[in-house]
Amino acid sequence: MGCEKGACGFQDSVPGGLRAGGESAGNQRIVPSDVNNSLPFDVYRSKCKRAFTLERNMQSIADSSLNTEVLIVGAGPVGLTLRLALEHAGISSVLVDQHAAGLNTSRAAVIHARTLEVLGPYGVVPALLEKGHRTTEFRVRDSDRGLLNIGFSALPSAYPFALMCPQDETERILQARLHALGGHVIRPARLICAAPTPDGIRADLQSPVGEIRQIHARWIVGCDGAHSTVRQCAGIAFEGGDYEEVFLLADVRMAWPLPREEVTLFFSAQGLMVVAPLPGGPEGASDRYRIVATVAHAGEAPTLADIQTLLNERGPQPHLPGIAEISWSSRFHLQHRVASQLLKGRTLLCGDAAHVHSPAGGQGMNTGIQDAAALAEPLLQALRRGELGGLQAWAARRHAIAREVVDTTDTMTRVATVSSPIARAARNAVLGWIGHLPFVQKRIAFQLAELGN
Repeated sequence: MGCEKGACGFQDSVPGGLRAGGESAGNQRIVPSDVNNSLPFDVYRSKCKRAFTLERNMQSIADSSLNTEVLIVGAGPVGLTLRLALEHAGISSVLVDQHAAGLNTSRAAVIHARTLEVLGPYGVVPALLEKGHRTTEFRVRDSDRGLLNIGFSALPSAYPFALMCPQDETERILQARLHALGGHVIRPARLICAAPTPDGIRADLQSPVGEIRQIHARWIVGCDGAHSTVRQCAGIAFEGGDYEEVFLLADVRMAWPLPREEVTLFFSAQGLMVVAPLPGGPEGASDRYRIVATVAHAGEAPTLADIQTLLNERGPQPHLPGIAEISWSSRFHLQHRVASQLLKGRTLLCGDAAHVHSPAGGQGMNTGIQDAAALAEPLLQALRRGELGGLQAWAARRHAIAREVVDTTDTMTRVATVSSPIARAARNAVLGWIGHLPFVQKRIAFQLAELGN
């Protein structure tokens, strides 16, 4: 039973040349359990009344619904990377996002060497390097005591550093490149459901005023975050658990006493704290930093006093910096989860839709971007030659990498947050021992840079 198509208020245009296609994907309806106020989809669909008309900026598409080879849901760094990768491979795709505009908070802030390598073919690396700030050292400290130093300068890569670049800037660069190639994002458009059809996938998207547009695609890729509707629609389990600690995040301006080439992880009895330099922005400021810390409790938007207390308790002594300004702060409860499968029928998952974990090591966005970049070639094989082996191999490989990242970051987080004095002393002794083993340090640098991925 089809939904009567509603006139919608979507913004932005869609690239031309969209092609229909598809092998049979069955006809089982799949509906997420927690969208549209938990109404059954048939009840929801009955509310759609008006006939669908295309917006003026979509007049190149004559049909009342869009047809494409790949529908990408979620226009963060992962979805934008996939859209660019598919464009580079000659695959038609539509990218949608539920937000009216890209989020203006920095969230993820580090781009590792492997991620820069995989982004190379898409023409965005020069802009990222221009806007970012290069760091060459990752140091673990217990207050003033140095425990471990990991250097990136000897990495076997054209990018022997970790690039600090706020996520909102990364998104702007990726989207600017997409626009330069004639591509766009349909937004705001919220996915309501995705169901297999005889020739692929049918997705219903809702505009802010509640009206519906349909897109038919041969494949759908969920890049829509930890609460992925795509994953829920496909009935894919998200396996793992939650951390007890609350993670606090803030971007500040302060006179920091340590070098700006260094990202520092501080251990303390109260919990961990990471301080990382951020790019100076248009004014070239040298006092912008990202702070991430575990706390027992935190307000919705931690205050300057909250952050200053963390620095006083966990930062370098006696040269405690004073925070001059907070540009953004937030808190979040963290999970460590991996989707049970990244490929199910005509559904694929990338990024946080497939895996979420501790921010330790700055692996999250990087792993997701690499998921997306690696997906283009297997999708091309499936679309042009009907060969699914590449997609199956991609799903198995990326799932194994996700498991490894989640396990590694979980271990790092638990080691960093031990509170027993005996356990802390043992941890510090082990890290000090590792600090005298150059080959182990190089291996850790290689792993943090994700060069094995």
